[in-house]
Amino acid sequence: MISYEYPLNEKVRILLRLEDLFARMTHFTQQDHSMGHHAALSTLFEILEVISRADLKSDLLQELERQKRVLSNLHNNPAISEQALEAILNEIEQASGLLLAMSGKLGQHLRENEWLMGIKQRSVMPGGTCEFDLPSYHYWQEQDMDLRRANLRSWLAPLLPLHAGLKIILRLLRENGKTFRFTAHQGTFQQMQGGRVAQMLRVRLSRELACIPEVGANKYAINIRFIAANYAAKTTLVEQDVPFELTFCSIST
Repeated sequence: MISYEYPLNEKVRILLRLEDLFARMTHFTQQDHSMGHHAALSTLFEILEVISRADLKSDLLQELERQKRVLSNLHNNPAISEQALEAILNEIEQASGLLLAMSGKLGQHLRENEWLMGIKQRSVMPGGTCEFDLPSYHYWQEQDMDLRRANLRSWLAPLLPLHAGLKIILRLLRENGKTFRFTAHQGTFQQMQGGRVAQMLRVRLSRELACIPEVGANKYAINIRFIAANYAAKTTLVEQDVPFELTFCSIST
């Protein structure tokens, strides 16, 4: 099965983008070659751009506090494991504490690093970080891989509380999902919302089906079109029926 997640509001969209970027940053930082570390640094610049556009710290703290209140009300519920409940409440408490300890504007430590900002400015140009453009960056890339890796981790470290907070929220969001099985007749599916509230949709379908879902949703209706997986031709709707799973993911507000 292939899973596709579709955020239904801007807050979840930002969290999913950051989740992907933090995962990519971790992956490339673990590489040994300088090209992997170049990719990691480029990803760090992307993280900086995303966190610069939103009041992310405040949003995360508010959402964590909201979930803490909701979960605290589940104490003494026989259907809920007290041990598991305490574990997630402790995670929320720790993540909130780390976020509260963050001072100043998010990513300011990166913006104050003129060397990094010089690389960031050049990186938006095609091939702009070649050795003749940035000899000091070329020198860094020629250093021992452990030194480069340590630098990357130190630049990322002040932003890790954001990652800890968003991981908890997205985990709760995914775990609070209701899944239904549908069939898109001749590649098209539509359903009225009927008051159902969700912050994210997840579409799962067989890998053997050579099609890709395109989702459009608002508070009234969900529309899904399954497009043929053709990487060169014009976008075309598949003509066959497509069985799929649709999960409505939501957390208490």
